[in-house]
Amino acid sequence: MERRSEVPAPAGEIWARVSRMDGVNDEFRPWMRMTVPRALRGASLDDLPLGVLAGRSWLLLFGLVPFDYDDLVIAEREPGRRFLERSTMLSMRRWEHERILKPCDAGTGTGGRTVVHDRIVFELRRPLALVPGLGAVVASVVSGLFAHRHRRLERAFRSSREGDERPSN
Repeated sequence: MERRSEVPAPAGEIWARVSRMDGVNDEFRPWMRMTVPRALRGASLDDLPLGVLAGRSWLLLFGLVPFDYDDLVIAEREPGRRFLERSTMLSMRRWEHERILKPCDAGTGTGGRTVVHDRIVFELRRPLALVPGLGAVVASVVSGLFAHRHRRLERAFRSSREGDERPSN
């Protein structure tokens, strides 16, 4: 599954938001949130070790009810531009999430625009993988969740830009 959107902000500003768990959780709201492993509190994606388990994040439905966990492993990272997460979850034998930030050529007068590109690959664990049609249902839910994340991210930067453009009295 892939999702692309254009966000009205420079890549550096977007990276500063999406590389911290509070920014990630803002994208998920109100549907879910992820906990932060104790050792990683206050850390950003740039601080995580590569290729090893960084910790376990619980996924909480509506921010309250645990429904899965993510054993978080950042496989690759290009600070300010890209990361590749290769993790396992309670429900997923394989979870890959790659996010790439690519500055657009066309400026907006408010600091530029950036294409945010997410690529997700997953493989359900058994016995879930054996349930007919469940993979397609999960793919639809993940696709919808990432569409929501992109809308929230774009809205956050659009709102901050509109605030910058308001006349001062």
